[in-house]
Amino acid sequence: MPLHSNLRVLENLPLLLGLALTAGCSNLSLSPYRIDVRQGNLVTQEMVSQLQPGMTRDQVRFLLGTPLLADPFHVERWDYVYRFKPGYGDAQQRRLTVFFQDGKLARVAGDVVPAVTGPAVEPAVPEPAAQQPPPAATPGEASPKP
Repeated sequence: MPLHSNLRVLENLPLLLGLALTAGCSNLSLSPYRIDVRQGNLVTQEMVSQLQPGMTRDQVRFLLGTPLLADPFHVERWDYVYRFKPGYGDAQQRRLTVFFQDGKLARVAGDVVPAVTGPAVEPAVPEPAAQQPPPAATPGEASPKP
């Protein structure tokens, strides 16, 4: 083999290596970074569960924050809207509407419901003590005398 053909192969070696490496990475897809976008007021179940009918506007504002929408044409209604758009994925939206009557909290409507703080079912009322049988004696104890 002549010497000049070997030199030609050596000159093209970086090009051949670059093509081989690029062909191996052809399945790699690069995409730009996308940030998470949060807009509005995040209102949680715990916050809503603290609301009580008859609260003033200032008390509601203290618990939930300033409403995103306080419409001058509907002064007895505040809207809290929260939207979360992750960089990749579907957007999520929550909405809570607070209604006032004569400056006092009347009702709440929307996607966020109050968290249950107590048992969902009321506990059963225990029977009176006179109808309950006496406790059984454990071995080694004297049984109670009537």
